[in-house]
Amino acid sequence: MRSVGIEEEFVLVDPDTAAAAAVASTVLRIDKAERGTSGAPDDEGGELTSELHREQLETGTRPSHTLDELRAEVVDRRADARRAAESAGVVPVALATYPLAVEPTVSAGARTRRILERFGRTAQEQLTCGCHVHVGVECADEGVAVLDRMRPWLAVLAALSVNSPFWNGEDSNYASYRSQVWSRWPSAGPFSLFGSAERYTAVERAMLGTGTLLDEGMIYFDARLSRRHPTVEIRVADVCREPDDAVLVAALARALVDTAAAQWRAGVDPDPVPAEVLRLAAWRAGRSGMAGELVHPATWTPAPARTVVDDLVAHVEPALTAAGDLAVVTELVDAVVRRGTGADRQRAVHARTRDLRAVVLDAADATYLVTN
Repeated sequence: MRSVGIEEEFVLVDPDTAAAAAVASTVLRIDKAERGTSGAPDDEGGELTSELHREQLETGTRPSHTLDELRAEVVDRRADARRAAESAGVVPVALATYPLAVEPTVSAGARTRRILERFGRTAQEQLTCGCHVHVGVECADEGVAVLDRMRPWLAVLAALSVNSPFWNGEDSNYASYRSQVWSRWPSAGPFSLFGSAERYTAVERAMLGTGTLLDEGMIYFDARLSRRHPTVEIRVADVCREPDDAVLVAALARALVDTAAAQWRAGVDPDPVPAEVLRLAAWRAGRSGMAGELVHPATWTPAPARTVVDDLVAHVEPALTAAGDLAVVTELVDAVVRRGTGADRQRAVHARTRDLRAVVLDAADATYLVTN
C-alpha cells in the first residue's frame, strides 16, 4: 500500500483578539527546546517548520499507510503545534486566508528576502495556507505518468477543501480566495502533459532557464514530483478546517495516484485536455466549492458539485476498495455535504455574528476538534 502524508499550513493568531501574530520564530524555538533536538529537519516528517511569513507555521505528518494512522498523525501534529504556540501566547488556526485586514511580515532569511525583492506584492500578500498531500511512487517515470493522468480531477479535490472566503476584511465572493492569491505566482497552477520523466525535467530546466524563479522549490504546479521524498505532491487544497476533511482529500489523492498508476501500466493514455481548460475548472472550484457546479472531467461541461464528487469516488473505487478506504471516504464525503465546507462554516459564523474576529476564533476551536 502506498504511503501518504500531509503538510498543513496555519495562521498564528492571538486567542484573545483574533489578531494575526508574527511570532513563528518564537514558536519554533519553543518547539525545538521542548523536543530537546537541534532542530534539524526530519525527512520523515513530524517537525514544525516556518513558512514565507512570520504569521504562519507548517506541520508535516509522518508517512502513513492507513487512514486511521493518518488521522492520528494529523491530530497529533496539530496538537504539537498548539502546545508550542500557546507557550508563545498564540494558537495556530486552520484558515486558508486570514479574514481580517493584515500587513504580513516576511520571515527572516536570504531566500525569503530575495523572493520579496523579486515578486513584490505577490510575495508580500501571500499569507495563504494550503494542505499538501504526499503520495509514494516507485520512481520518477511512475510519478510523471501519475501526474499526467490525475490532473483532470485535481480541481475536485480543491472544491472539497475550500476554506478561504474572506480577504482583507471583506467577503471575496470566492469559496477559496487562496486559490486566486496563489495563482499570482508565475509558476503556479495546472500543467500540460509531460509524457515522460525526461520531458518533466526538460520543462523544469526551461522554466529555471528564464531566470524568473529562484530555484526548483518555486515550481508551483498543482501537483509535482517532490524534491525531498519519493512522492508526488498534490498542492491544490486549502488547509482544511476539520482534520477529517484533510484525511478525505489525502485518501482521494492516494486513490487517484493508484488509479493513474494502474492506467499507465495498462497502457491507457492520459486525457489530452489542455491546461487552459484545467485552469477554468480550477477557477470554478475556487469560486463556489461544493455550493455550485464544477466542470466534470468526463465531459468538460458544468455539473452539480455532488455529482462530480460522486463520480470521482466511482472513478477511484477499485483503489479505495483495495486499500480498505471506500467506506470511510463515503462517510467523509457525506459529512462534508451535510455540514458544509470550511468556507460555508466561515460565512455562517459571519452571518450570525457580523464579526470576522468571531470567524477566526470559531476556526481556532475547530482546528483541534476531534469528532468520533
